[in-house]
Amino acid sequence: MCSCDFLRFVSSSDVQIEELPWGPHEWMVRPGMTQGENLLLVRVTMPPGEAHQFHRHPHMEEALYYVSGRAEQWVGRESRIVSAGEVVHVPMNEVHGTYNVFDEPVVFLAILSPAVFEGPALVDVCREDPWRTLKTPIEYDVD
Repeated sequence: MCSCDFLRFVSSSDVQIEELPWGPHEWMVRPGMTQGENLLLVRVTMPPGEAHQFHRHPHMEEALYYVSGRAEQWVGRESRIVSAGEVVHVPMNEVHGTYNVFDEPVVFLAILSPAVFEGPALVDVCREDPWRTLKTPIEYDVD
C-alpha cells in the first residue's frame, strides 16, 4: 500500500466501528487506516452498567481522555471517579478497568502506543485474584 492509500484527515465517515459487549469502539487512528506504527486512537461510548473489565496491555501504554459522563476508573488497585476533561495514564502492562456505574453513558478516547508489536494486545484478568474480589466479573455473551 502506498502512502497515498492512508488517511491523514479522518472524517466521521472514515471511522471504523467495532461492536464490543461494553459499547461501540470507533477507531480513528490505527495501522492500515492511517500511516504509522506508534499510535492507536479509539472513541468508546460505554452504556450505563457496562465495563471494560480488569485487563492489561503487555506491550502498550495508554492514556484515557474522558469526553462526557463519568466512570469508575481503576489503575492497579487504585480507583477514582473520573469525568469529562480528565485524563488517566496507564503504564505498559498495568492492570486497569473502566466501569460505568452511573445512569448515563460515558464517552472516552483511548490513545495507545505502540500500535505495532508482537504478542497479545490485551490480557483479560477480571476472573483472577485479586481483581475478581475487587469487582464481580460481568458475564458477556461473546461469540
